[in-house]
Amino acid sequence: MSGSTRLKFMWRGCVRNWTEAASPSTRSVDWAISFLPNSRSLQPDSTRQGQPIALATRLFMAIGLILLGGGIIVTIAASGYGHQAARDAFDRLLVGAADQISASITIVDGKPLVDLPVTALQLLALALQDRIAYRVIDPEGVTLTGYDNLPLPPTRRDLSFFDGTFTGSPIRLVAVRRHFAERGFSGTVTTIVAQTTIARQALAWDIARNAWVMLAIAGLGMICMAAFSIRSALEPLKRIGVDLVGRDPKDLTPLDIAVPRELRAIVDALNRFISRLRLQIDGMQNLISDSAHQLRTPIAALRAQAQLAAEEPDPARQSEIVGRILVRAVGLSRLTDQMLNRALVIHRGDSAAHSRIDLRRVAMAATEVFDDGSIFEAGQLQLALCETPAWVAGDALSLQEAAKNLISNGLQHGAGVVTVSVLCRAGAALLQVHDQGGGMTPDEARLLGQRFVSADQHRSNGSGIGLSIAQAVASAHAATLELETHAAAGFTISLKMPVSAGGNFK
Repeated sequence: MSGSTRLKFMWRGCVRNWTEAASPSTRSVDWAISFLPNSRSLQPDSTRQGQPIALATRLFMAIGLILLGGGIIVTIAASGYGHQAARDAFDRLLVGAADQISASITIVDGKPLVDLPVTALQLLALALQDRIAYRVIDPEGVTLTGYDNLPLPPTRRDLSFFDGTFTGSPIRLVAVRRHFAERGFSGTVTTIVAQTTIARQALAWDIARNAWVMLAIAGLGMICMAAFSIRSALEPLKRIGVDLVGRDPKDLTPLDIAVPRELRAIVDALNRFISRLRLQIDGMQNLISDSAHQLRTPIAALRAQAQLAAEEPDPARQSEIVGRILVRAVGLSRLTDQMLNRALVIHRGDSAAHSRIDLRRVAMAATEVFDDGSIFEAGQLQLALCETPAWVAGDALSLQEAAKNLISNGLQHGAGVVTVSVLCRAGAALLQVHDQGGGMTPDEARLLGQRFVSADQHRSNGSGIGLSIAQAVASAHAATLELETHAAAGFTISLKMPVSAGGNFK
């Protein structure tokens, strides 16, 4: 594949990746602004169909269901409480009347005599809609006074309440037993007082109705407070949406918005996405600027030399010019390959999934690229691997590109034998490239990883991109590039990566 064809392919790939990366941004903006009161006007028509229920509506519905369930429970409890309170109040009146009647019983000539007090039933008579009945029974079950058809108590306790009917109407009854042990009379006299339940039912419903009114007022207030609370709680989301919608398309700075702790994860995720998007765009822009800056001059020189060769009548001179064209074309091809490889590893560093890789295989695959039948035979390139696997987590293609550029850097700028080795040391796996040259000066080492900065500025066969590719791969794999220079031993550059224990990686 020619350099121009590869450049066109890489440019189209970057544009496609930018388009794919921009799609989640659009979805993130739509998701964030969906919580705004006027979000429908901010979104395109295609997103309005089948739109899920808004978060505010969901929260309001959930709180409404909780309040409704609580209201039903409180309503039932208030109704029960009203009936119980009315029953207790009227039961006390019944007991008071029965006690007064029972206390008025005296023994005369060995027989019980009832002197019904006038005040005994006065309190019960305050309920104008109710009817009152009583019955006093001697030990033999004979009615001394009152209504004979009043029901008898179901138990023989001294005080008992029970329900029944009297002339077809429901009534509430109380039975009070008084024991006599006198010389002329011994036994138990039972006093029964009954009252219909119209007044007590009215009181029960009045109590329940008042409770329901208070409950309705409290529920309305809670609904208003819930609506205000939901609106206040979603206000940070609105701010996020407004910030995203109002941004300039070129603004890829992180969001700087004060949000509650619960929304910090969303803002951090958006910032990470923006950072990844910025890296993708920076890579694309660097590729475009590098192509325009670095390829224009060599291509112009090739064109000029080709024109000279076409116009040169001397065959020997023409052959010399063609030779220079070939050398320059080879250099231009190498430069184009490195530029495309750098853009590729930067893209893969952010998008490619990491897997468990034996670093020894990476070293072998990288050295095979330089096996042209002469370098290894001449002993200029050697491979030394550790006996045990050096497992790391990474992208195999990117790591191979880094290794190839380190080896190429040693072959072009180093001296003597270039040795590629892999070893494990103190929980780290190292891919080292060693040569017997003088290495880098401290000033050159500080520029390590910058594009188009070569350690040997006096040679014309270096583009200054190789170490930049290695540095980009190291940054994407949480690795480091380490330099060691010894006057006697030579120069060593190492890609140091943490050892992987196993498993899948992202």
